[in-house]
Amino acid sequence: MSARLPSDAAPASGRRLEAVADRDEARPLARQAAEAALAQGRQEDAVVSKVQTCLLDVIGAALESRHLPWGDQAVRIASPSPGGVRIIGASRRTTPGDAAFANAALAHGLVREDMHAASISHLGVVVIPALLSLAQTRRVDGGTFVAAVVAGYEVGARIGAALFTTELARLFRPTGITGPIGAAAGAARLLGLDPARATSAIALAANATGGLNEWPAVGGNEMFFHPGFAARNAVTAAQLAEFGAEASETALDGPAGLFAAMRRDGTRPRVSFFGGRPEILAVYNKPVPACNFAQTACQVALRLSREHAVRAEELRGVRIRVPRAAARYPGCDSTGPFDRLLQAKMSIPFGVAATLCRGVIEEANYTLPVSPDVARLIGLTSLKEDEALTAAFPARQGAAIELLLDGRTLAGRLDDVVAATPGEVRARCERAATDALGAKAAQGILDFVDGLPEAADVGAIGELFAAAEEVA
Repeated sequence: MSARLPSDAAPASGRRLEAVADRDEARPLARQAAEAALAQGRQEDAVVSKVQTCLLDVIGAALESRHLPWGDQAVRIASPSPGGVRIIGASRRTTPGDAAFANAALAHGLVREDMHAASISHLGVVVIPALLSLAQTRRVDGGTFVAAVVAGYEVGARIGAALFTTELARLFRPTGITGPIGAAAGAARLLGLDPARATSAIALAANATGGLNEWPAVGGNEMFFHPGFAARNAVTAAQLAEFGAEASETALDGPAGLFAAMRRDGTRPRVSFFGGRPEILAVYNKPVPACNFAQTACQVALRLSREHAVRAEELRGVRIRVPRAAARYPGCDSTGPFDRLLQAKMSIPFGVAATLCRGVIEEANYTLPVSPDVARLIGLTSLKEDEALTAAFPARQGAAIELLLDGRTLAGRLDDVVAATPGEVRARCERAATDALGAKAAQGILDFVDGLPEAADVGAIGELFAAAEEVA
């Protein structure tokens, strides 16, 4: 069925999927999402600042990942296209789809991307690469770009929050599902599509979702490429819709739509795209390059270790309590073996043990093979769900830890993760850009992002991403 809809259709609630055929009583979810995306206009200062921080986070992580194996692989498969779109930190130009793929994989390469807890999604590493690619194909001003980014986060976050349960997230990678849909919505806003074509873009993207969660158990690197597939598919969906491709407007909530296929509970999803706090403001920027669910526990461990001058060799046990979503997410409860990097970065016991042994939280904590002192602590660690922390999630992502020593127990708790500040995100982006591209290009990137709301042509930032010798 095409994306052409009756203009007087009204939303419905709580209806079983079989009853969605009555178009006078139920407006398809993809249409509602499209209208919400297209309605994004001038943003308040706090939202603009958050967009700028998330953009710097993507650029910085991408530049730091450029020499990692998965980053190099994502760049190498990009087809050369003279006059095409830039890949962050690379010398070549390529097609919009290949650039979106490479930049998304690069941005995800450190496992230090932004996080929207309610949807269990890393939206920035899909939405921003897709929109940066499209912005280099035509003239897009800063206000439009900001509105498109906000639209992408808004649609992806609200769809994901309604769709994903803890058990579903054990099977399917949320970012691979929410990312294409959100980025396609943002692309529709950026491209200025009409409501029917924007609906088709979102519906096409719903047909191009994917990503399995088998990788945490074995450390497979497909995780790094999930955002790449998502960003490329979003670009493709938006371009097809722009050229007139028509998709099923019930691709999200129809009897054989995404929710029916994923949830299989027979109920029509209830998603509101209008009103409330913008979802991008619920996103936090990771302080540490590791799994989202490991962040808070590591922070509690570090605080306890420093406050009480705990030596790792004194510890006789470590008890960790986290929300159910963290305890049940694939790989988070792993105690080994740890043969590959992602097995370590996903494991809460590993992260906490390494933090306690090394007295810091940094990339070097995840060096393999596992050191004997870290292996000893992992063997003494238990991980359990905490009902109070579960009740507070996803509004807060807390963790509690008990350290057992001879004759005493030390307890600590954080009600929520301590996010990287905008200043910290900016500083690490500047360091990465200076190292990769030179001080002149690094300052140019910072200045461009600072002036983003007033930029006449956002695509011009692509030239700042090129190798330093090309910019000179």
